[in-house]
Amino acid sequence: MLRTYEGTLKGNRIDWSGEAPPPEQPLRVHITILDEEDADGSRMAGALSRLADSGAFADIDDPSEWQRRVRRERSLPGRETE
Repeated sequence: MLRTYEGTLKGNRIDWSGEAPPPEQPLRVHITILDEEDADGSRMAGALSRLADSGAFADIDDPSEWQRRVRRERSLPGRETE
C-alpha cells in the first residue's frame, strides 16, 4: 500500500510537515519535486492579459447577463429546471 506524507527536502534531510512515517526502520521512498506556484499570481495575470488581448469575449455586451444565462442553461443534479 502506498502512503503519502508531506514534507520539505533540505539537502539530504526531510522535514515532515505533519504526520511522519514510523522512524523505527529505513524506508524505500520515491521523491516527487512539486513545482512552486507563483505566490503573486503573475502567471494567472499573464494568462488573463493574453485572453483579454485576444478579444475572446468581445462579443459579450453584458458580462453579468451572459453569466446568468450560462448558469440557467447548465443542468445541475438534484435541481429542477425552470
